[in-house]
Amino acid sequence: MATSMTKKSTTRAKKATPKPVIKVAGEKRSVRERTAAKPRPKGELSPSVENVEKVIASLKRLATRATLHGMARYGIPSHNAFGVPVGKIKQLGKQLGRNHELAAALWETGWYEARMLTSFVDDPARVTPAQMDRWAKDFDSWAICDTLCFHLFDRTPHAFAKVEQWSNRKPEFVKRAAFALLASLALHDKAIGDEPFAKCLPLIEKAATDERNFVKKGVSWALRGVGRRSPSLHIAAVDLAQRLAASQDPTPRWLGRDVLRDITRPAVMRRLVARRGPRV
Repeated sequence: MATSMTKKSTTRAKKATPKPVIKVAGEKRSVRERTAAKPRPKGELSPSVENVEKVIASLKRLATRATLHGMARYGIPSHNAFGVPVGKIKQLGKQLGRNHELAAALWETGWYEARMLTSFVDDPARVTPAQMDRWAKDFDSWAICDTLCFHLFDRTPHAFAKVEQWSNRKPEFVKRAAFALLASLALHDKAIGDEPFAKCLPLIEKAATDERNFVKKGVSWALRGVGRRSPSLHIAAVDLAQRLAASQDPTPRWLGRDVLRDITRPAVMRRLVARRGPRV
């Protein structure tokens, strides 16, 4: 009898259907395992495994070998990517619509394009500060960092708080995120006044000595964005850029000159005069 039961168990094991596997960063984990990798808030439903698989399959169909091979030229890691152009990712995001749970599950897959897609799928109103911190720790390229800041994080109510917090963090892409987020806010948030941006200028000055490539370029982007926002902020940004340009340290000197070249251009000055309005 025992031998008969053993044979039946072995037969069942052989007939068992294997779970679908997605290879992520050198390890094999099923979609179900990855979507359940972290507990979700009480009352929040997980997206179906099938939905996540369908999105991943759609991304694979949109991939091209040329895009994948071209990523290295822009300093974007391609070991965990399919090779989908950003425009195609954005189009897919519009088709899917806003879905916070799906975005969380896509991020957990670890695929580059799936994480880029969260920028266009997640609901900014439901993004939490803890989520922003978790995702920022996963940033491994300027592309992921900038896209999340430019299309998602700057639309959350926690944006300015994260600018201040992340500007003091050590990891290169977390620190870059602080200034990519500030630059995005300067461009997109039309309703807020100058004061929150003026308060960020000391953060820019403090970070101006960081010689790491992606940090210093992020700091330059932020100062240029603030300087183009309004006449009063332009004056403050030019003053800061001039001080940096006069530095004996090559990093702030490069940053100051880079900013001055941009925000003193005639086109920028004309826009600022137009914003000031006609003189009485």
